[in-house]
Amino acid sequence: MQLSKRVKTLTPSSTLAISALATELKNKGHDVIGLGVGEPDFNTPDYIIQAGKEAMDQGLTKYTPSGGVLELKNVIIDKFAKDNDLTYKPEEIIVTTGAKHALYTLFQVLLDEGDEVVIPAPYWVSYTEQVKLAGGKPIIVNTNESTDFKMTAEQLEKAITERTKAIILNSPSNPTGMMYTKEELATLGEVCEKHNLFIVSDEIYEKLIYTNEKHYSMAQISPKLKDLTIVINGVSKSHAMTGWRIGYAAGHKKIIQAMTNHVSHATSNPTTIAQYAAISAYKHDTGFSKEMQSIFSERLNLLYEKLIEMPGVDCIKPSGAFYLFPNIKEAVHRSGFHSVNDWVTALLEEEKVAIVPGEGFGSPNNVRLSYAISIEQLEEAAERIHRFITNNIK
Repeated sequence: MQLSKRVKTLTPSSTLAISALATELKNKGHDVIGLGVGEPDFNTPDYIIQAGKEAMDQGLTKYTPSGGVLELKNVIIDKFAKDNDLTYKPEEIIVTTGAKHALYTLFQVLLDEGDEVVIPAPYWVSYTEQVKLAGGKPIIVNTNESTDFKMTAEQLEKAITERTKAIILNSPSNPTGMMYTKEELATLGEVCEKHNLFIVSDEIYEKLIYTNEKHYSMAQISPKLKDLTIVINGVSKSHAMTGWRIGYAAGHKKIIQAMTNHVSHATSNPTTIAQYAAISAYKHDTGFSKEMQSIFSERLNLLYEKLIEMPGVDCIKPSGAFYLFPNIKEAVHRSGFHSVNDWVTALLEEEKVAIVPGEGFGSPNNVRLSYAISIEQLEEAAERIHRFITNNIK
């Protein structure tokens, strides 16, 4: 069977082997603690669920416009004005089947064969694959703990060629949790303006910040940069609505129209019921996001303090999201394992703790740990990891 060339370019997920092994161990009755989850462990708030039920009862179960219902676009516009001091019109907003679908569609309408997209590493695993699916070429800029995993303007300038079309910024970041300051965005923005590059600004973790730092979007820096920036966001992380699949993009109306044309042939429209639930999420905010933020902050502090006490583990404290991304190169070396992947597999087999190797995020010396589980589970997981390290270090 001959598959398409584009599918053959995809890199298999580095988490698949670990996930399969974790599932196998669970099925055999083992007490496996999973720190790989990428979603809040809270149920969607009742007022949002109720809005979905009411939409069904009212017969709001038919097709909608491909780019989303106007009422949802308007509450998204209100959200941008309130949270980001940004002004958009309905024709500059598209609602999609999750933020991931917004990104996928954007690359499909933005990139031609061979166009380059600069992506700072560590990066979310789907960025590179979506760029490749659109015929583009990911250009990876490696960062590390010395710059808090953030790309500098100098690095960006060096990565640009005549084929560079766009850059991707994710702030706060998955997997590192790091966040760009207004000043850092401005210096990167100068380079983007100089080369007329599009900025894909993934802001899905915007509501999950645990410091006094203020979240800034590249679109806020200047009118010119707003024209070049496509903001990606959604309700999945902020309102524990991952399964509802509602995301959106905001940007220049020509780009949004092209995305709308594309999705009209792909999905027809985002799920109608989920759109009305998302309207309620934004329109009748009960403070759920702040409550969730407070709980995540407590978990972050606990797990971070445990990690930095472990021999051979270095970790910088993130600003947001719900991940820690420690460097375990020294722990792996002192334990005699050949790679981080081998270390992660052994941890799962010996102590029944599942974490994600950093290789899939473009950072092979690190691992990603999610703290989207209970305090009790985090404490137990930390104890097991510590025991595994001390038992294996030579």
